[in-house]
Amino acid sequence: MTGRIHHFFLLTLLLFAGRIHAQSGYSLGDAITNFTVKGTDGRPVSLTDYGSQKGVILIFTSNHCPFSRTYEDRIQALNQRFAPLGYPVLAIMANDPAAYEEDSFANMQRRATEQNYSYSYTMDESQQVARRFGATRTPQAFVLKRAADQFVLEYMGAIDDNPQDPSGVQRQYVSDAVTSLLARRPVATPITKAVGCAIKLRS
Repeated sequence: MTGRIHHFFLLTLLLFAGRIHAQSGYSLGDAITNFTVKGTDGRPVSLTDYGSQKGVILIFTSNHCPFSRTYEDRIQALNQRFAPLGYPVLAIMANDPAAYEEDSFANMQRRATEQNYSYSYTMDESQQVARRFGATRTPQAFVLKRAADQFVLEYMGAIDDNPQDPSGVQRQYVSDAVTSLLARRPVATPITKAVGCAIKLRS
């Protein structure tokens, strides 16, 4: 009996630890470690490439996810509005292509061309970037502000409050966050819950 209780305790502890690990990632105010992802043009894209910008709107997205497709025009609009002001969009696809053929690099290239993306669409081949950020959904946004020679996390979560209907949006979380940062004000709502498809990470 004692052995069963001990076994149950260990199993519970392992599951709890695994849950904590799965939810781990950068916290608000953390400095972001440089990373490199692969652009659809085949060239590497690093966070340091944005050193002349005021910040970056980093969005984890994908080809196959219906939520991601619903947000394509909104992501385009974010880049068109804020890139000229120093906050360009950097989109990252972190799914395992073995799980979703539609998320293969070739299909990413095709999608970027068909939709004429105005922002960099990249692949996190190692999935280390998604793990560092603790990204779990597509789409999921992280707004980074450049502070001296580093980028700091200022917002994470949903792009807005209506993943189904763009015309029904009441709160534009990412837009509001960037607008506040440009005005040198703190972000009023720095964390929200991302709604979308689960990111498929390799074990």
